[in-house]
Amino acid sequence: MADTLLDDVAELLHEAATDVVLPLFQKLDAADVAEKAPGELVTVADQRAEELISAGLRRLRPGSVVVGEEAVAEDPALLDHLRGGGDVWVVDPVDGTSNFAAGKRPFALMVALLTDRSPAAAWVFDPLGETLAMTRAGEGTLVNGHPVYAADAAPPIGALRGTAMTRFLPPEARRRAEAGAKRIGELLPGQHCAGREYLDLLVGEQQFVVFCRTLPWDHAPGTLLVREAGGVARRFDGSDYHPADEGHGLLVATNERVWAEARDALNLT
Repeated sequence: MADTLLDDVAELLHEAATDVVLPLFQKLDAADVAEKAPGELVTVADQRAEELISAGLRRLRPGSVVVGEEAVAEDPALLDHLRGGGDVWVVDPVDGTSNFAAGKRPFALMVALLTDRSPAAAWVFDPLGETLAMTRAGEGTLVNGHPVYAADAAPPIGALRGTAMTRFLPPEARRRAEAGAKRIGELLPGQHCAGREYLDLLVGEQQFVVFCRTLPWDHAPGTLLVREAGGVARRFDGSDYHPADEGHGLLVATNERVWAEARDALNLT
């Protein structure tokens, strides 16, 4: 029997978007939005979508564990499963919640699967942008059903286009990065949606992205998608990113040369 996991999870994300997320977009009341931590919003769409997605994922892989962003807010010990064995799903039911709560785009629904701690599959779905990226480890990346490949070439530093949320860096690192940014062709401020940043890199809208916070639900899906397309996702010190690892700082790029050029130009250490 053919393995339909990629399509099954994609269908689940479409269902969550159609039945839960999009009906609430630009229709939230004040009571539908809360602050779960200082500066961290949660909406009823996040909560309901995570419940739907989590239940569906457990049906697809009986005995699997779900580490969802909203569940972890209630029980941080769930993060320990990222270091364990078996099948572990990582779920961001609405990536870009601040955008969604404000009635703005972009936002995305994201899932990753770890098997015995190794990234095994990933999905990022932007329902308004009608963009779905998915992959299984070793099988390459599909965007809307078509294979995508990260560019082999590295434009001159003055022609590079990328995103860096420098405002979240420590003050000295921010100063160095902002000074170095003058060497880069176009440095974008960020869209407050990691999923859309990864999609834009995959479709060639930008060559690199710098992230400061590296929460697993924000980056487990996107980093595998980029790597399977031939790109690079590493910490500033050059070590590979893994969702279970704690720390700050992540540079994602279309290839090794772009990664090195962006790190050097922005003085990322």
